Amino acid sequence: MPVYRYRVRDKFGKLITGTIGGDNRSAVATHFESMGYAPVSITEESAREYTSLLARFNKVREDDMNLFNRQLVTLIRAGLPLMAGLSAIEKQTKSSLLKEIVRMLIKDIEGGMSFSDALARHPHVFDEMYINAIRAGELGGVLDEILTRLAELGEHETNTKAKIKTATRYPIIAISALGIGFSILVTYVIPRFVTLFARFQGELPLPTKILIWVNDAIRNYWYIIIILGGIGIVVFKKFIRTKKGRRLWDNFKLKVPIFGPLMFMIIMSRFSRIMSILIRSGVPILGILDMVSNATGNVIIGDAIRDVMTNVNQGGSMAEPMQKSRVFSPMVVQMVAIGEETGKIDDLLLRVSEYYDQQSDYVIQNLTTMIEPILVVVIGGAVLLLALAIFLPMWNMVRLFKT
Repeated sequence: MPVYRYRVRDKFGKLITGTIGGDNRSAVATHFESMGYAPVSITEESAREYTSLLARFNKVREDDMNLFNRQLVTLIRAGLPLMAGLSAIEKQTKSSLLKEIVRMLIKDIEGGMSFSDALARHPHVFDEMYINAIRAGELGGVLDEILTRLAELGEHETNTKAKIKTATRYPIIAISALGIGFSILVTYVIPRFVTLFARFQGELPLPTKILIWVNDAIRNYWYIIIILGGIGIVVFKKFIRTKKGRRLWDNFKLKVPIFGPLMFMIIMSRFSRIMSILIRSGVPILGILDMVSNATGNVIIGDAIRDVMTNVNQGGSMAEPMQKSRVFSPMVVQMVAIGEETGKIDDLLLRVSEYYDQQSDYVIQNLTTMIEPILVVVIGGAVLLLALAIFLPMWNMVRLFKT
């Protein structure tokens, strides 16, 4: 009997996962539905292991996924059946992994699966939010509209990442150049000055002693530095995997100057946009909150969303626990409260997302300007140290030579 890995939700929207034996996927789905559970994904272990093995050596690029969504929308709106659209994409895509996945999607759909169930067999490529939105689109007959929204979401996130990379390129290049120059001076220039200055039997100035100490430490104890660095990385990774460590680390990231507020804006934009998409798709609010809480990438914000879910599950509103958490901004709380009263929460959440998009774009565009003062201090301090370390011995040598 095949073994299936399942993900189902109970009547309260809580996600339950595990494995179960069954004759086929339909039998397993019927079993859970008879018990009052709503299946999210049911994946045969062998197929799951195969796709996971593919993902281990390769990964579908975000650009390829965005193109997949856009092409599928265009083909469906042009009147092509889903199978014909997938076949056309399978022939055109250049990504070997995506080509193989589309081929498997076609095979599964031909075998009687729905599109969303076929997608659920590839959780490393299509996340829970994507699958549930597609499932809602299938049930509501608005698959093309849902795919359009998902494509817009993917393209927006890709563009945001590209903007951040562009804005941080100059600081990264400047710091890298400083590091290379510092290494060359410490490794090759300073030791020659030390040898020359030792002939005059003079005392080295403090900046020179500091750089000599750094040079000796790297030359004589490099293996200890590597070992200690490796141990530090392992300990840090294990620490942030603990509940307390993850909370401390995520809280620290939100409080880092410049980047912390930017991260918060991006998370809030993603939270609001995904909520809007899934509400419009007809996905139950409890299921949406559960999915979004796991998609934030920050346990502080995720826990606040789970508190909202608990309150909604008990018959309360979303706005009240949002306000108590002090995580969400007053604007988000007010928009959600108005949306709950008017029944237009999806429209208002989309406006919240657009607001945070504008704010984050402004910060990203001015990121280099904001970082420049920090760079000036860091680079200026390093240059001053290097200058003192080199020129002070020279001045001392001249003075000793005269005496």
